[in-house]
Amino acid sequence: MTEPGTSPEDPWVKVEYAYSDNSLDPDDEDSDYHQESYKESYKDRRRLAHTQAEQKRRDAIKRGYDDLQTIVPTCQQQDFSIGSQKLSKAIVLQKTIDYIQFLHKEKKKQEEEVSTLRKDVTALKIMKVNYEQIVKAHQDNVHEGEDQISDQVKFNVFQGIMDSLFESFNASISVASFQELSACVFSWIEEHCKPQTLREIVIGVLHQLKNQLY
Repeated sequence: MTEPGTSPEDPWVKVEYAYSDNSLDPDDEDSDYHQESYKESYKDRRRLAHTQAEQKRRDAIKRGYDDLQTIVPTCQQQDFSIGSQKLSKAIVLQKTIDYIQFLHKEKKKQEEEVSTLRKDVTALKIMKVNYEQIVKAHQDNVHEGEDQISDQVKFNVFQGIMDSLFESFNASISVASFQELSACVFSWIEEHCKPQTLREIVIGVLHQLKNQLY
């Protein structure tokens, strides 16, 4: 039953019903559209940030490989097995590893050479001390007049000392290679040319010659 003065087909009633329906509110439709746009924009920003980060990572890796090829000499040498092709990352890494191992060997070799040179310096210091003692002994025992001895006796003293030294030298030195010979010589000097050892040799030679002369 309708109100007096109104009809079911009244157009004003239809308009009122239409505006009373929330689902047709234009403001709500705009809000939903903005929310969807914001979600899509946020996803795009995240995707872009991820892409940029991944590109930076790849660029950093590429720069690292480029630096290795510049630093490692073997990476700059032409490999005829691959022609003019660009070196792969695996080859660059392998050449880098080989070069590092080569440097470690060279470092060890240089350390051994330094150790040998230190031994040489020690041996030279010992020889210097020995010669200084010999010179001092000669200055303290200068003979004049009838106390002087012949050059032959002097040579016999020297020969006796050298003969004694040569015995130990011949027994200690190896001639398998020049490097081994050099090492053995310095080792022999350190062991058999100590001041006390030389003193004992000289005293023995002098006693022997004294017994022959007197």
